[in-house]
Amino acid sequence: MRPLVPAATVRLIMPAITLPDGSQKQFENPVSVAAVAASIGPGLAKAALAGRLDDRLVDTSHVIEQDAKLSIITERDADGLEIIRHSTAHLLAQAVKQLFPEAQVTIGPVIEDGFYYDFAYQRPFTKEDLSAIEARMQELAAQGQVVSRTLMQRDAAVKFFKGMGEKYKAEIIAGIPQDQEISLYRQGDFIDLCRGPHVPNTGMLKAFHLTKVAGAYWRGDSNNEMLQRIYGTAWADKKALQAYLTRLEEAEKRDHRRLGRELDLFHMQEEAPGLVFWHAKGWAIWQVLEHYLRGVYRSNGYQEVRCPQILDVSLWKKSGHWDNYKNNMFFTESEKRVYAVKPMNCPGHVLTYNHGLHSYRELPIRYGEFGSCTRNEPSGALHGLMRVRGFVQDDGHIFCTEEQIESEVVAFHRQALRVYADFGFNDIGVKLALRPEARIGSDQVWDKSEGALRAALNACGVRWDELPGEGAFYGPKIEYHLKDAIGRTWQVGTMQVDFSMPGRLGAEYVGEDGGKHVPVMLHRAIVGSMERFLGILIEHHAGRFPAWLAPVQAVVMTITDRQAEYARKQAEFLKNQGLRVESDLRNEKIGFKIREHTLQRVPYLLVVGDREQDTGSLAVRTRDGKDLGSLTIEAFARHLASEVGSRGVSA
Repeated sequence: MRPLVPAATVRLIMPAITLPDGSQKQFENPVSVAAVAASIGPGLAKAALAGRLDDRLVDTSHVIEQDAKLSIITERDADGLEIIRHSTAHLLAQAVKQLFPEAQVTIGPVIEDGFYYDFAYQRPFTKEDLSAIEARMQELAAQGQVVSRTLMQRDAAVKFFKGMGEKYKAEIIAGIPQDQEISLYRQGDFIDLCRGPHVPNTGMLKAFHLTKVAGAYWRGDSNNEMLQRIYGTAWADKKALQAYLTRLEEAEKRDHRRLGRELDLFHMQEEAPGLVFWHAKGWAIWQVLEHYLRGVYRSNGYQEVRCPQILDVSLWKKSGHWDNYKNNMFFTESEKRVYAVKPMNCPGHVLTYNHGLHSYRELPIRYGEFGSCTRNEPSGALHGLMRVRGFVQDDGHIFCTEEQIESEVVAFHRQALRVYADFGFNDIGVKLALRPEARIGSDQVWDKSEGALRAALNACGVRWDELPGEGAFYGPKIEYHLKDAIGRTWQVGTMQVDFSMPGRLGAEYVGEDGGKHVPVMLHRAIVGSMERFLGILIEHHAGRFPAWLAPVQAVVMTITDRQAEYARKQAEFLKNQGLRVESDLRNEKIGFKIREHTLQRVPYLLVVGDREQDTGSLAVRTRDGKDLGSLTIEAFARHLASEVGSRGVSA
């Protein structure tokens, strides 16, 4: 008689696979992800890149031995695109090792829109090298080399890579706990450390391009040796790749650093790394932005305050910044007393709040400040206006009760959307950044904080994505991500709820019960860093600012010297109307003047010749070449003032 097989054993050898549509497939034996895909159809079998088995990604070669939920990952999935990019990073490393055998491989992660791989090599890679590497990658992809996964004990893996002369890879593996098995992926003559998953074969890598090479320190530490980082991009198909490369070309044209020079807006130099020298035209845009946001403060019940730039280090220890943020702070000393240059404005606002006794009847109390902050960003991370060491925030802090959180967040949400629309951004993504590993406050407090923001977002009627681990150390935050004219997204505004810092710094109010209570503190900013937001605006508008933002809104130009005095008076009249106008009285051809000011992106070009002088008018044209005909100075002033006013209404 055949012995009975226990039920548990049956389930192991006859797995039931539940598919995304809820249907099930039963298999008589353990089955690979690839086989499941093939059982559904040949098209899916050919397209399968990996599988999502329950909650983890696995290779198509992974064998399923028990009941499970399975989704087949293809290039249409976000996970699929990431797998393509990670696999292409390995393809890059394989090509480099074949062409430059003495190069050592280090790490090669996926990044936004692509990947990079760091190499140690005796000389800098050139543009010609990149072309040769990409050509070899194409050859390797065309070979359709099978990508296979193996496991190795940690110590054996260290010995293995040392034997290959890969000291960096051996060092990485040596940092892994000793009892862990190491996952390795092999394709042809190349083997690399990786947790995977990867595409089944290199033939599935169809569309990639190497974009640039840059320096990078080993492990990101400037005390270590300099490596070479080769960047690349990879996409599901050549059409998507070409669309991305076109966006890159457009982004290069819009680069705020280049436009900052061409339009004479700002500059940066080595004597002040990460700090901005604003020129007159750039500062004019800054003043428009600040004036606009100051109106938002006023119309929404904020008291504008100003706090000191340096504060005793003891305050930053109480607030939690010392334990969680000190590596990003600058310090100074006087009379044997240590001070920190403020990286954030919030502790100063708590001290301002504490300077007096408050009742629950006063809440919410809203403070706003154009607060100057300084952060010790790594020099390698600095990037024009987008990543600086010194910046100003349109910062605000609201002191309120727990019951007031929802209404304050909803009101802020409406303010923010109105501001973004006025600056030309209408595609806004909302995300909720949740508790990071390094944080202050108990889990119960974080549960309450995150719950409060979720409830507020529900009240706003918006959809949002959640970002585990990306909140501030003192509280979770709502993030606003703007999509610009060429489809890039930028994180700008935030709304953060903080149950911890007010209590740590002694903030209180007298409640309805006569007792003392700690207020909730809401940290809010609509544009965030003013410098960064201006950089985003420059690139979004490609320097072609709408008239209300343009540093020079109009230029009055003469055809001959005979109109000089008339042109001067017209320009003066417009300036007296509060408009930003210049005059060009040079003895140059009018075509030359028009071209020059068009390249400077001036919205309106006002030409005066003998006819305009005789009739008391201006010949008006736009930078786009549209002829608006002859207008009196009063009519043009009304036209421009109306355009400016329609874009400058605060929330």
